[in-house]
Amino acid sequence: MTRAGFVAVIGAPNCGKSTLVNRLVGSKVSIVTRKVQTTRFPIRGVAVEGETQMVLVDTPGIFAPRRRLDRAMVGAAVQHAREADIVVHLVDASSGQAAQAVPPEGLKRPANEMILAFNKIDLKPRDALLPITQALFGAGAHGEVFMISALDGDGVAALKSRLAALMPPSPWFYPADQTGDLPVRMLAAEITREKLYDRVHQELPYAAGIETTGLQEKADGSIRIEQTIFVERQGQRAIVIGRDGQTLKSIGQASRRELAAILDRPVHLFLHVKVKENWSDDRGLYQAMGLDFDA
Repeated sequence: MTRAGFVAVIGAPNCGKSTLVNRLVGSKVSIVTRKVQTTRFPIRGVAVEGETQMVLVDTPGIFAPRRRLDRAMVGAAVQHAREADIVVHLVDASSGQAAQAVPPEGLKRPANEMILAFNKIDLKPRDALLPITQALFGAGAHGEVFMISALDGDGVAALKSRLAALMPPSPWFYPADQTGDLPVRMLAAEITREKLYDRVHQELPYAAGIETTGLQEKADGSIRIEQTIFVERQGQRAIVIGRDGQTLKSIGQASRRELAAILDRPVHLFLHVKVKENWSDDRGLYQAMGLDFDA
């Protein structure tokens, strides 16, 4: 008998949601950067355990929204958590902040549908984990608790096995060899955004957006991708381009290599940088990301 269901992974920014989803799937479906709040829209990854298929939704981090984009991101996280069969509430164990283990308003579910997972246990001495677990799990909002390290995989297999056991009987939603459902245009933009923030994470604030403006499959089997990086000020454009264009070149090379590996074909990537004030208030951009502009 086959099983299938949806698992929403929620938590504070930078707690390791994207790393966990990638680890459960076994391949990269979500970007991982040193900068927090980089998952801007829910990304589905497909994990398989025996006869069970789990559709993992990596949601934007739960945080106090200030801008329109913030509200849309948090709204998407809440909505997907409400619709999922099981919620994995991920907490950074290395921080020891009890507030992280309290489900935000609107996300409270029956305890048997909420799993508390303490991540980054590799960064905390083992003898310090037990009192943290007792303090945070004692709130009673969650039915089970797992101690994991999404980065090195410690404890993830046990969590994956448990999630599979909780999925309802159902036909699979996706073909057996599919690991995600992100369209190539959006995948390409996400990969480039990861390389952008990895390269200029200290200099560039959360004021950059990337749009795949062109995608063409060539007769020789390669793919041509054109992308525009939007920033809000001229000074930010200079940061992204770098001296003699070296920063932009480095970003493009890193993105091209990863896209070629993921798509299994040569990739010709062309990046442009444009200044567009208040680009994050563009209704069309929200629609492309699957976010509610009016949240």
